[in-house]
Formats: sequence, structure tokens, C-alpha cells
Amino acid sequence: MRVLMTRPEICKGVRACVTACSKYLFKEENPEKSAIRVDGNPGGPFTIQVCNQCGECIAVCPTQALYRDKAGVVKIDKDKCVGCLSCVGFCPHGAMYFHADYTEPFKCVACGSCVKACPNGVLYLENVNQ
Repeated sequence: MRVLMTRPEICKGVRACVTACSKYLFKEENPEKSAIRVDGNPGGPFTIQVCNQCGECIAVCPTQALYRDKAGVVKIDKDKCVGCLSCVGFCPHGAMYFHADYTEPFKCVACGSCVKACPNGVLYLENVNQ
């Protein structure tokens, strides 16, 4: 499966990844609408919070709106999602998000937009065994 991997030890806190993600997912620059979060003070260290595609959230969805695509990425079927946010509350990695502007939660879909935007090579996509 395709997973976004991180190297937080070399992160400089630029947060270009956060901007790229929100632009990809919602066509606007808004850190609260990003599926990747970078926390830390200037100078670091920084923590990077992103979905690792574990899939543990799939079983808690009462409408079966969460599923794995052909690449193994956990995705949300917006037609099935009722906005209960069970997945957000359950996510063991805190990597499922919601915003008041939308009824459905959102998460990393391993698109790679953040990888391209990071000037320091902190992020990369990797195919891993399930």
C-alpha cells in the first residue's frame, strides 16, 4: 500500500506541506483544512501528524464509508458518510480530521502534493506491505 512517510528529525517547520495539502483537498490555503499537521516551535523539534493508512478506522464506521482503494489507501466514500465523526474520535494516530465547513471528515490520501512542496525532503511516499 502507498503510505506517506516522514523524517521529522530534518523538518525545519516550513509547513509548505500543510499549505499544499489544503490546496489539494479543498482548493484553499487553510492549515485547519490540511490532512498533515506540523507542530513545534521555531527551531524545532517538530512533530508531523499524518495518516499511516493503518485502516483501523474502517471497522468503526457505522455506514461502511471507509474503504481501501486499489493502492491500499484508506478513503472516505462521501455518499455513504453521515458525518458521525466516529472515525475522527477513534483514530489511534489522531490523523482523521474534520472542519465545520464540511459534513464529512478528511484524511491523507497519499497524493504526494506535500512531498513535492517540501523543500527539505522531509516527506516521501513509500509502498509498504499490508
